[in-house]
Amino acid sequence: MNPRRKQRRKYNMENRVYGVLGISSIMANWNADFTGYPKSMSDGTVYGSDKALKYPMKKMWDNEGKKVLYIKSMKFSEKDGALVPKSLKERYEEIFHVEDLGKSKDSKEVLTNLMSAVDVKNFGATFAEAKNNFSITGAVQFGQGFNKYKDTTAEEQQILSPFRDGSKDAKNEEARNSTLGTKITSNEAHYFYPFVINPMAYKELIKLGVTEGYTKEDYANFKRTALVAATSFETNAKEGCENEFALFVETEPDLYLPNLSEYIVFEKGEQKNIIDMRTCTEILNKLQDRVKKVDVYYNPYTTELVCGLERAVVYNIITQNEV
Repeated sequence: MNPRRKQRRKYNMENRVYGVLGISSIMANWNADFTGYPKSMSDGTVYGSDKALKYPMKKMWDNEGKKVLYIKSMKFSEKDGALVPKSLKERYEEIFHVEDLGKSKDSKEVLTNLMSAVDVKNFGATFAEAKNNFSITGAVQFGQGFNKYKDTTAEEQQILSPFRDGSKDAKNEEARNSTLGTKITSNEAHYFYPFVINPMAYKELIKLGVTEGYTKEDYANFKRTALVAATSFETNAKEGCENEFALFVETEPDLYLPNLSEYIVFEKGEQKNIIDMRTCTEILNKLQDRVKKVDVYYNPYTTELVCGLERAVVYNIITQNEV
């Protein structure tokens, strides 16, 4: 083989991965509903959707120059010059350098392109454009991230604009006052997201020859991004949101675990927050012969970790050095 054409070999994942990602939100708004308030259930329980966690990950990949299909991108309308979002078809044509998806009759090529996008490779996709109809179940699946801090409240701030509202001018008299706006945050919230990675999700697609499957390289990229995406995503509403905890449990392919976030408790201590993993620890320790690897990340400057997991490696989530 010509050495210049030789590619680095990718190794497929074999182990399943179960985990939890913890996001802190201090005077910020991690995931707002359409009213602007932190998203909540009918009983008042505050939570974050899986989309809220996936977006900063996709944005980070997009900023790194990786192919990301399902992310908002803009264009100027050819009709009136207005700034409008691109359609899915237009986004596909842009990142895969396709002149017209409607003229493509090769479904294998389209599916291969889809699986080369980093967000599709991780999270899957529903793609129905130009006579192509694909539903891909992603190897990575997130649950909803429930807030485990009991004293979360919404804070509403009035914001004064430097401009008057010209639309409210009287017929012969201009508005004399600046407009008021509102910024809504939560005082403090701590979201815990469960996730699972099933490397066998693409078994049929491997047979079709459109992907090499979910590889160790894919998992390493997911893990790298998941540990910092919330911290890296700096918008006005998200400034104050940070990655504060992560649990990655690699198991045998046929070991099926429950939602591990349900067995983690968050409490406010006198000086530091407390993340209590004792129930989760009890479950995993009893299955240690089928658990291949456990990595735990937390912020030791703000949090006390109650763990006790056998064979677990514990890291500082900020420095990513072993504690």
